[in-house]
Amino acid sequence: MIAVLGECVADAFTRWEPPATGRTAAGTAMELRAHPGGGPANTAVALARLGTPARFLGRLSHDVFGTMFRHHLSSSGVDLSACVRAGEPSTLAVAALDERGRAEYTFYATGTADWRWTPGELTPDRLGPASCLHTGSLALVRQPGRSAVEEFARAAAARATVSIDPNVRPSLAARHDYQVERWCEFADILRLSDDDLAFLLPGVPPERACDVWHAAGARLVVVTLGAAGALVSLDGERATIAAPRVPVVDTVGAGDAFTAGLLHGLEAAGLLGGRLDGLDLDTVVTAAGYAARVAARTCSVRGADPPWAHQV
Repeated sequence: MIAVLGECVADAFTRWEPPATGRTAAGTAMELRAHPGGGPANTAVALARLGTPARFLGRLSHDVFGTMFRHHLSSSGVDLSACVRAGEPSTLAVAALDERGRAEYTFYATGTADWRWTPGELTPDRLGPASCLHTGSLALVRQPGRSAVEEFARAAAARATVSIDPNVRPSLAARHDYQVERWCEFADILRLSDDDLAFLLPGVPPERACDVWHAAGARLVVVTLGAAGALVSLDGERATIAAPRVPVVDTVGAGDAFTAGLLHGLEAAGLLGGRLDGLDLDTVVTAAGYAARVAARTCSVRGADPPWAHQV
């Protein structure tokens, strides 16, 4: 089983057309269509749909979005027994898509449920028998809960593989909030996008960035490069992965789906549960190639709707 710790966000996609000539401003309206999202929740859903048992550790609100999240996660087969029923409202992200299908988000996140973890809520039993803990995104950078999340992940490394995806959100956190080198002290796997890299280490080539994070402690670093595929680096030994060509509807959730495909492949090979002992580059390439197909399938549909195993 893989445990995933982090946020579940309502992704609201906008639809707006200027009012017809002669109509007043009172006739103007914008339509929002909300989908369950949030990087960690997307990863948990994708893992479960691919056939890897997944446990989600989230603070789920009692509001209407929280009800939607629970239905979405549980209907995909995700174990919710380690979730906290939170009194705060859910986080809302309003997404606007550019011409390449990439989303630009405006977050409504002040005082919301996802960031209010306490040490008492993250006791060791929440991890259960998981062989791997995946976390990151805003859970590791947003106050007041980020310290509790980091300490939980650091403690989990004593008996589980730890995977981190920074999933950078510049509108909600500054560069100094993303303490990637410190996280690499206890993380075995680091997966991030080329956009994340450009924000975290401006002007640094992916290969050099991999070396920086290997030196900090991460054994496996994967940088996804959009249509150009992905770079995988295992202790400095590297390979590139091609991206399948598909008609792109949007790229929402593609990186989360890639992470799930990668972890699914490593779990199926029996390599999670420790410090990736026995992992070789050929196995990484195989798992990352599968992950690229999972991500491509996600890009071919609207929103963060990762495929089931039979669809890959």
